Amino acid sequence: MDQYNKMVSTLDTSKKKTPDEEALYVTTLKALSEAVSKIDITYHHLLLNNIFTIRIWYLQRDTLDAFLDLITRLAAVADQYLRECLQMLVNNFTPPLVQRNELPRWAVSRKKDIFFHLCESLKTISDTVPLAPRILRDIIDRSMPKLFDNKAKMVSFVECMLGLDTDRMGDLIGATLLAKVVDLLTELDVNITWEDIIQGEHNKGIFEMELEDLNEDEDGLGQAGTKVLFGGNACAEKLDSLMVVVCEHLKSCAERGYLDKEFDILKAIFRASVLRVHRSKFCQFIMFYACSLDPKICGLEFAFFLTEIFLNKEEDPISRMSAVSYVGSYLSRARFISADTVLAILKKIVDWCDEYCVLQNRGTTANPNHQIFYGACQAVMYVLCFRLRSIMDYPNLKAQLFQLSFGFILNHRLEPLKVCLPSIVNEFLRQAKDAGLFAASMYSAAEDAIESDLSRAFGGINRLDTFFPFDPYLLKESDRYIRPNFEFWSMVKTTYSNDKDDDDDELLDLDAPEMNVGSLDDHVEIDINSDDDELEYSMNKMSITPHHSFYHGMAADGGDAGLSMPARIRPSASPPSRWAMSGSP
Repeated sequence: MDQYNKMVSTLDTSKKKTPDEEALYVTTLKALSEAVSKIDITYHHLLLNNIFTIRIWYLQRDTLDAFLDLITRLAAVADQYLRECLQMLVNNFTPPLVQRNELPRWAVSRKKDIFFHLCESLKTISDTVPLAPRILRDIIDRSMPKLFDNKAKMVSFVECMLGLDTDRMGDLIGATLLAKVVDLLTELDVNITWEDIIQGEHNKGIFEMELEDLNEDEDGLGQAGTKVLFGGNACAEKLDSLMVVVCEHLKSCAERGYLDKEFDILKAIFRASVLRVHRSKFCQFIMFYACSLDPKICGLEFAFFLTEIFLNKEEDPISRMSAVSYVGSYLSRARFISADTVLAILKKIVDWCDEYCVLQNRGTTANPNHQIFYGACQAVMYVLCFRLRSIMDYPNLKAQLFQLSFGFILNHRLEPLKVCLPSIVNEFLRQAKDAGLFAASMYSAAEDAIESDLSRAFGGINRLDTFFPFDPYLLKESDRYIRPNFEFWSMVKTTYSNDKDDDDDELLDLDAPEMNVGSLDDHVEIDINSDDDELEYSMNKMSITPHHSFYHGMAADGGDAGLSMPARIRPSASPPSRWAMSGSP
């Protein structure tokens, strides 16, 4: 018994050890590794307690190796200590925290090495014990950081957890790990309100300015610009740091050739957890960044994935409305999406709108509000505000664009120009007129529609309060992953812009690939009887492009100069839409 008590004391890490005591510690761990089958919880409770409460962050390198070898062997003892071993390893995902909930410097320097050893031990256990991945999923689920946990703990846990999403462990639990991370990102995101972001700066008109051109700091938006906006908001800072971790993980997947598999998982998670979230502002940018890492595969796949959700009449109305808003914003802002791809998707949406209008003329509709139709029209006009000039620069694409039935749709009795946001309608018509996109007679009618809208009370006739999910990104640290591939309005070459001012932004390749967008167009199914009542919720609560700041400007000036598309969209301050839902989606 004296010998046993001495061994238990040797494994006590609460006291600092001399070099001789450390050497004895390593020797004891190695000896125990050879005798794991003899350890009995009935007689050796104190010994097991000392093992399972060890913080490996304090162990020296030789001691760490010996201890983790003991844990992997102990986990393999039949029906004994598997859960306790896994829980102990997961507990060490979070390093010791000191004052102000920050990592000590020595922990920062060791973090990468510790995470590597933790992940390797968990992989070894999972290879040895088939039941381990299922138990590990449950342990990670229960151990996930909560909304109000400190940032250092949250970031460290997620960083180590994503280290498991590789090779064989990724195949076993990768989807679960990513889903948990996205859920955490989304929870943080929806707890950031626009009031948190603006913080009293709205009187300065900060959202009406070209924030990427602020002269407050030479680093631009990635530094001082957003520091002003968030000013220490806890959820924003946590989300920002976690977005860095997730982007680094995706970058690592791309470098190791795993991005396609990871992207398939992300699409399913996005479809289930993000698409219908009505207050999401930032977490959706993990999809944007993943697409930018592989534009030819992931970038195209995401665009058509969203389009198919919109076109699918079996989807619920909220998902279809969100999908068309997503695809419109994505095509407008993703610099890596080519003009021919933009046109191919626009053709799908415009053809759907065309057929929808035809069906309305037959008088077979049961939809009083036509929200999905209006959302589609607004998405098309929004995309063309950003991409019309780039399409017009290619003669073959220009010819195909001019074949689309814009005039029929926009002059239809459903009057989409009265319902869509005036800032978008005005900019679209200005560029379309300059490009000669449709008959001259239509412009006067369109201008009358805008004036009619402006003559009414604020909000127009059931005007579409929708959102643009890829509005400019406002998080400070993670901005560097988004900005290089993001199209700000100040970068856009419009049809009426002066080419002499855009010499630095000339197209790199003036020969667009020969493509017939019709060849990419699948059969479009129209479901005119979908229940628009299900869509009656306040879309302006989402990450929104506003109308208030542009509304009065156009009313005062009239004509083309009154409204301009902003580089940074002001969050909606409008009263609830007449379509506002009584409950959230």
